[in-house]
Amino acid sequence: MADEVTLYADGRSPFVCRVKIALNMKGIKYKNMEEDLQNKSGDLLNYNPVHKKVPVLVLNGNPILESLVIVEYIDDIWERVPILPQDPYEKAAARFWAKFIDDKVLIFPE
Repeated sequence: MADEVTLYADGRSPFVCRVKIALNMKGIKYKNMEEDLQNKSGDLLNYNPVHKKVPVLVLNGNPILESLVIVEYIDDIWERVPILPQDPYEKAAARFWAKFIDDKVLIFPE
């Protein structure tokens, strides 16, 4: 059985774009569920009851939250075409710069 991959998204979010880039780099087919953040779906609220925001990646019914966590998860699950460096030091540096960029990006309004 093929993996069922769904992304709850808002196309204007740079954090959603990060996840879409990772999915596309890996060649993963997914169902895009575009969310109206002014009128959030019951599924989004169910999958992310704490923050109630996108992106949320759902793989075989299991939600993964937060864009950097999702990208690392995608990299771990689908090993072909690595996103992050394999060297631990280089991987740590990549994570640092990703976090640095996140801290500089304006918060995406809900």
